[in-house]
Amino acid sequence: MGDIDYQALEFAYRPQPAQAENRHPIVVVGAGPVGLSTAIDLAQRGSKVVVVDDDYRLSTGSRAICFAKRTLDVWDRLGVGQNMVDKGVSWNVGKIFFKNEEVWRFDLLPEQGHRRPAFINLQQYYCEGFLYQHAARHPNIELRWKHKAVAVKNHSDHVELTVDTPDGPYTLIADWLLACDGSRSPLRKMIGQESHGRIFHDRFLIADVRMDAEFPTERWFWFDPPFHPNQSVLLHRQPDNIWRIDFQLGWNADPVEEVKPENVLPRIKALLGADVNFELEWVSIYTFACERMDRFQHGRILFAGDAAHRVSPFGARGANSGVQDADNLAWKLHLVTQGLAPESLIATYAAEREKAADENIQHSSRSTDFITPKSEISLLFRNTVLKLAKQFEFARKLVNSGRLSTPTFYSDSPLNTPDTDSFMPGLPLGGVAPDAPILVQGRRDWWLGQLDGRFVLAVFCLAQLPPAATLQELARLQENPAGLKVVFVLGPEAHALPVPAGFQAVVDHESILAERYGALEQTSYLIRPDQHLAARWHHCDASDIQAALLRAMGFNQS
Repeated sequence: MGDIDYQALEFAYRPQPAQAENRHPIVVVGAGPVGLSTAIDLAQRGSKVVVVDDDYRLSTGSRAICFAKRTLDVWDRLGVGQNMVDKGVSWNVGKIFFKNEEVWRFDLLPEQGHRRPAFINLQQYYCEGFLYQHAARHPNIELRWKHKAVAVKNHSDHVELTVDTPDGPYTLIADWLLACDGSRSPLRKMIGQESHGRIFHDRFLIADVRMDAEFPTERWFWFDPPFHPNQSVLLHRQPDNIWRIDFQLGWNADPVEEVKPENVLPRIKALLGADVNFELEWVSIYTFACERMDRFQHGRILFAGDAAHRVSPFGARGANSGVQDADNLAWKLHLVTQGLAPESLIATYAAEREKAADENIQHSSRSTDFITPKSEISLLFRNTVLKLAKQFEFARKLVNSGRLSTPTFYSDSPLNTPDTDSFMPGLPLGGVAPDAPILVQGRRDWWLGQLDGRFVLAVFCLAQLPPAATLQELARLQENPAGLKVVFVLGPEAHALPVPAGFQAVVDHESILAERYGALEQTSYLIRPDQHLAARWHHCDASDIQAALLRAMGFNQS
């Protein structure tokens, strides 16, 4: 797959089939990482999806390049994670420099026992290419290139979308319309909405450089380096011997002049050295904002990704949070469209992801304020922190070159069943299920691989299985049409327990899973389809589990 030139791919325009059904359960506008991830997730659950995009090519240049462990876990579930990791450059370590001196080194995944690294670097066109190939093969997805959404009408039970094509306009009727059409979102403007937040007055130059270099596979960030004084620089390695360099330029930089080779090349040579051979692959200037729509749901129109929220690039929270939007939305929308959950479940998408957007905007804004101080006092504070960081731990906690993307915990979600037992504070209710190595039928595997998009009940059996009566009740719970999978997590001494037919079992052979979940005998976790923790107990009671399952599906919320 890596040999395909995804930047050169062109997709043929095809008119809407003459006899095509005009009404569709779900239409996605935008075939970027968020739109394609959402479409694949829905399709794998059995939903039919039409994806329309006004372009006929994938993105060019590196654009979004840092994809976090959580995003890789989502893509693993969608069947494209391994492609991303195989092609991407994995990294866990970052270094911070002040002037010409290293002041701090950090490791984003210090503990072992996780399938995926903290981050991979991968050009966005590869990401889109792998997602496109996966989507194009799925019978539940119809991709329509050069089909441009130009008008929309929101009704109580459907959305009417006008689509323009080279053959003229036509109308699509969608039960639900997903707006994944990017930061400028025409759909957002069509319904009279806009994003609100902060516009940052600064400019950065992105340069993709092809070279053979001895730099390690780490994230390097310089504050006020001698080769680019009074500004900041970020260096990342990408696949194919491409290196991404971000130069802070300041608000007064001329975006037309700064991208000219005669201005770009001296900056790169100052960083790399005059004797280093390199080729300039792609150059762009960006400014940024931290903002979001007031509401992500407008009737039957749902906004996701950059269409709903934007952040600065520091911390890699843009594309990663967009994929997590898709992860949150797809299972809820599928259950609602299949008549298995109330429509009110969709409102929890907006509530949970609006909270996530606020969290990401807060982190991103703080990072930007630290990186680009706008007063003498804030500059003095930043430089003092950097000087102290080399020796003092308290100062390192204040260094902010971008708080790198982490998943949001839905701790206050109405879908959660409040704890009645005590659990360790490091794993809150609503958090993401931790990974760990396990054995499945004697072969090594990973726990998150068992969380396959259904509700999962994990029952820790450190020495024994639940009583026979409880097993019968759990078997009945598995008949829920929404999909519930019961998995017995057997401790090292319980690996030979006779698990009844109809249930699945894994062996926690290193006891890492039990440790990370704070599990005792018969501890049970109800895990949502998006791998967030919905309920937990230090016992296994079918009536408690059934009530929690209904609540997690949007019933009986209080």
